[in-house]
Amino acid sequence: MNVKPAWVRPLAWIATAFALGVIVFGAFVRLSNAGLSCPDWPTCYGRITWPVQHTAVAAADAAFPGRPVAVHLAWREQTHRFIAGTLGVLVLILALGAVWRQRGPRHAVIVAALAAALGVWLYIGGEHGYSSLLAAVAIALPLLAAWWLRREAPWKMLSVAFAVIIFQAMLGMWTVTLLLKPAIVMSHLLGGLATFALLAYAALRLSGVGTREARVRRLLPWVALGLLLLVMQIALGGWTSANYAALACGTDFPLCAGSWWPALNFHQGFILWRDIGVNYEGGVLDESARAAIQMTHRIGALIVFVYGLLLAWRVARAGLKPQGIVLASLLCAQVLLGIGNVVLGLPLDVATAHNAGAALLLFTMVWLLAATQRPPAQREF
Repeated sequence: MNVKPAWVRPLAWIATAFALGVIVFGAFVRLSNAGLSCPDWPTCYGRITWPVQHTAVAAADAAFPGRPVAVHLAWREQTHRFIAGTLGVLVLILALGAVWRQRGPRHAVIVAALAAALGVWLYIGGEHGYSSLLAAVAIALPLLAAWWLRREAPWKMLSVAFAVIIFQAMLGMWTVTLLLKPAIVMSHLLGGLATFALLAYAALRLSGVGTREARVRRLLPWVALGLLLLVMQIALGGWTSANYAALACGTDFPLCAGSWWPALNFHQGFILWRDIGVNYEGGVLDESARAAIQMTHRIGALIVFVYGLLLAWRVARAGLKPQGIVLASLLCAQVLLGIGNVVLGLPLDVATAHNAGAALLLFTMVWLLAATQRPPAQREF
């Protein structure tokens, strides 16, 4: 029999759009240097919102002498947490809709939600050890539910997305408590994009996206490779941003600091895990290490651009012309935005748009991934 709840598909699309908004607003927060504007988590200077009144600001400054209140930044960070939390609720509802008709997965998701909520409460109370244990349980249970669930992949992805978003919350906490540690900041970006991709894939497949044409399905390995290359390039972009290397070459393009190949320190530039306790705001690497990151990002962009254009041409010829046109257009726009970041000195609007472009490219590749698979079954048993 058909057991698809009618509300899941539209809600999956709403959550996908909401996830895109969270990603773009998160980029705005990070690029406006507001990532440490709330020194605690999930509260902001011990408050649900942020200090505004003079007396509240004075009390917050006294409680956190190393991090004076900057109201114009704090609202950005705490608002980002609010909308990310709203997305978490949407994903929980979707996960429950996916598993509700099967007792074991249903109980696993419910317990995971309770464990996550209790973990946050314990963290606020200073019980960090117990909080971490509950967070681990909350992440593992939806993954177990997805494995256990006797439904098609899109439904399983909704449960996986719930696990990812709980881990995302932990990464958000570590971003603050580990003082913008680059590996955590990059992972936080990738976690947000992973949530977005999982929701998008589920929404597309639940909408019936797929094909019975063999010539289109033969493109699946090429699309998967393109998706992998894009994810690697996005990770490089996150590493560039987390290490404040976007302007490591100055405002030169295609040159870097007046040279085609300046002094580059790849070893220092790509040490993924550095000392704990260091404040990484503003970056700690020297110019040669930052330039190595920037040049690697540029080379990766060239590879993705060329491969992506070839892929767009192939999928358009195979009958997926709308997807091919969108992919080619976004690739060109993304390259122009990347160049604009450099030559214009990293203006906030252009840098934020560059992050949005990466998310839209990811959506397009997920769209192609769904479109080059067999149509989802209309009935489940």
